Amino acid sequence: MFIPLHDSNNLKHIRLQWVTLTLIAINVIIWAVTETAGYESDFVNAAVLGLGFIPSVVNDIAELPPSLVLVPEDATYITYSFLHGNFLHLGSNMIFLWVFGDNVEDAMGHIKFLIFYFACAAAGAFAHGLLLPDSQSPLIGASGAVAGIVAAYLMLHPKVRVWVLVLGRIPLPLPAYIPLVFWVLFQFFMVVTDIGGEVSWAAHVGGIIAGALLVLVFRRSGVPLFDRTLKSPAAVVHKAEPSPREEPPAKPRRDTKQPPPPPKWGR
Repeated sequence: MFIPLHDSNNLKHIRLQWVTLTLIAINVIIWAVTETAGYESDFVNAAVLGLGFIPSVVNDIAELPPSLVLVPEDATYITYSFLHGNFLHLGSNMIFLWVFGDNVEDAMGHIKFLIFYFACAAAGAFAHGLLLPDSQSPLIGASGAVAGIVAAYLMLHPKVRVWVLVLGRIPLPLPAYIPLVFWVLFQFFMVVTDIGGEVSWAAHVGGIIAGALLVLVFRRSGVPLFDRTLKSPAAVVHKAEPSPREEPPAKPRRDTKQPPPPPKWGR
């Protein structure tokens, strides 16, 4: 579809998006550990089953062996979002989080953004379990949380110019609402046409709905929705240096034998 590359949107309320950066770092580290261990290893299988969101287990239709229970069932509404199946799965989620997460964090503040992120992840898992309540396949990935961030960014900064890579090869600068509205509509289309596929479109839709609703109450006081203009930092204005005061011309000397006065040099 498209890959976001960069947005022309400066931070206004925070100096550094440390929550966004920390979330990216944690996801990358966990992926590196699982990649090193190997996806067919007992360690990774236990982690996916014990930390992934399994609808049939949460809905008390099935039970995990006690040896695989790593966290309480309700905690898997969040823990699943830190696991990824492969580098492409991880990379696609992290690039969206990198491009759009900083401005959503800026609009909400660090603590509210972290709560927002986890709430969107939980909403994604809830929607997945609602659509497939008896599924025994573990749901993993940060897509639900990232979908909520996309929805929030769309409602906050629809006209910000975003560089996107279309079809994996064509870089284009577009207003954010063009690729993001298309992306949101695509998720709703796929949740209807691809039920039970490998991708949990329901988790994306759940995150989108949660993000669109939570941004209404989580954004800072005074942060507008659907902003029309960007407030860039004021340019540094250099004050003009005052010109040297002009002095009246010297009176001509009567004694022509004396040397003329030295010239006055201006700056």
